[in-house]
Amino acid sequence: MSTLILALTAGAVVGLALGGLGGGGSVLAVPALIYLLGFTPAAATTAALLIVIATSLTGLVAHARDGHVRWRTGGLFAVAGIVPAAVAGALSVRIPAGVLTAAFAVLAVVAAMRMIRPRAPARHEAASPAPNAPGPADRTGAGRAVGAGAGLGAVTGFLGVGGGFLAVPALVTVLAVPMTAAVGTSLLVITVNSTAALATRLTTPTSLDWAVIAPFTAAAVLGAWDGKRLATKVSTAALQRIFGAALLAVALFMLVDAAA
Repeated sequence: MSTLILALTAGAVVGLALGGLGGGGSVLAVPALIYLLGFTPAAATTAALLIVIATSLTGLVAHARDGHVRWRTGGLFAVAGIVPAAVAGALSVRIPAGVLTAAFAVLAVVAAMRMIRPRAPARHEAASPAPNAPGPADRTGAGRAVGAGAGLGAVTGFLGVGGGFLAVPALVTVLAVPMTAAVGTSLLVITVNSTAALATRLTTPTSLDWAVIAPFTAAAVLGAWDGKRLATKVSTAALQRIFGAALLAVALFMLVDAAA
């Protein structure tokens, strides 16, 4: 029963992060699966992809209904990450557990600092193009968009994270997408990249505890809807700082554990 409660609680937090911020959920899911629910690093990163795909799709539907998804821009960004995500996903299962944990912890520190001290996106709001219309980056920055998408895909495949905490600032700064649309668009990118990474990981036999993954995923899906509603009542900056502080504490614990 305690395991079920832990899975439901952790899943709800992951869903809130993904639904409200468009990212940050998977970097919370992996340590929760490892330290609270007893998964190995390899199994945790694979399970996290399953959880993130289901949760991101839920959040994507909610944001799409409000017109906050840039399908053309997000599609370009996501497609660029498919092959890197698949290749990195295949390689990650061959990496020693300690190395995988340490690499994940370092990435989690970066994610936490981005959440605690986000870049101000306000300068893009007024001048940003209408949804799905070609923007400046569509015409002149396609190379940068492809490069950013490929890098994000590689991170997703290797560490089992959706990468929304990287996708959102990249969409804002590289592709001039306003913050309101960047959150929803990032969920499209996360879904595509995570699916590509999971497809290659499933070709290698991995023991997964579905009795834990199922309730974790269900709670995360419900949490994503609540996160979307929460985002309309609480400022994005406040939500980012809350999740960022929690993630930083987790990341530092993982670094100490990996070094021990």
